[in-house]
Amino acid sequence: MTDPNPIDDTADDYSRFEARLVARDQDATRVVTADIGETTARQLVTELIDTGVVTLVPDKRVFVHVPSGTAFDSSTQLAVFHQGWTAASNADKEGE
Repeated sequence: MTDPNPIDDTADDYSRFEARLVARDQDATRVVTADIGETTARQLVTELIDTGVVTLVPDKRVFVHVPSGTAFDSSTQLAVFHQGWTAASNADKEGE
């Protein structure tokens, strides 16, 4: 019996293909937070203030994310944080 030609060996092709498919599936289920513009962030923060999820501390000029207790001086930072926090909370609930 002769040794297989390493150039013609396709044994790893399937595992690489499967790894790419798994990575694509994971990317599709992740929440995208990097694309939040300033206007969208302000709208989200206003909604969060109205629902009591965020409190405004005017004398310190910060927003406080009530469930986590984290303070932010930027509405964009708060919006990105809240979306990530919500995604993590939902993932925890699904894992239970």
